[in-house]
Amino acid sequence: QYMNNHYLRCVTEAAKHRIMVNAHEATRPTGLARTYPNLVGNESARGTEYEAFSGSKPDHTVVLPFTRLQGGPMDYTPGIFETDLSTWSQNTHKVHTTLVGQLAVYMVMWGPLQMAADLPENYAKFDDAMQFIRDMAIDWDDSRYIDAEPGAYITVARKAKGTDNWFVGGKCNENGHKVTVNFDFLEKGRKYECTIYADAKDAHYETNPKAYVITKKTVKQGDKIKMVEAPGGGFVMSVIAK
Repeated sequence: QYMNNHYLRCVTEAAKHRIMVNAHEATRPTGLARTYPNLVGNESARGTEYEAFSGSKPDHTVVLPFTRLQGGPMDYTPGIFETDLSTWSQNTHKVHTTLVGQLAVYMVMWGPLQMAADLPENYAKFDDAMQFIRDMAIDWDDSRYIDAEPGAYITVARKAKGTDNWFVGGKCNENGHKVTVNFDFLEKGRKYECTIYADAKDAHYETNPKAYVITKKTVKQGDKIKMVEAPGGGFVMSVIAK
């Protein structure tokens, strides 16, 4: 109880001075950010840093949206593109997602403060995938959950705040997933440029995590796109109004 009181005092005192708070190693929030929006994020669960230790199973990122994220925004620190840590360090652990699965985490782990947690040189190696991080929003006017099953998969479409642009992301566990994205949420009569970041056909979080394909197409309200997520993978889309 002492530490809960401490965290509450930190947030309330920071609010008086218009200071934002992003607390790591804190207790799980229970809606405090609704009263104190200066609490822009908490870790309060196993974040990406655990991939450098024993790692988190692929279903971890499709459990937290139904549990931890119900209490408030999370600083999960996603964005690891070089999933084999031994390529640049003595650490032999591997991240338990595909590269595109890491992009999907940005969409399913909501938080108005996001981190690009990998090394700059690793982003340089996959600059085309990095474009999604450059383009995506972090604050939203609307969110639509397309399909979801705790511990298995989750797909969400979010409308960027103050714009007509949407971003879509889907994440799954070690079994993979197939989903049809219905663009019924788009404005009627308007066209959008959709950039799709998808797992390659032979992608797998254990054997081929960095295999991905990027395609573009024009979409409108009512169009549908079928997506296949690799084991431990996912997909993202940037849907930009023309």
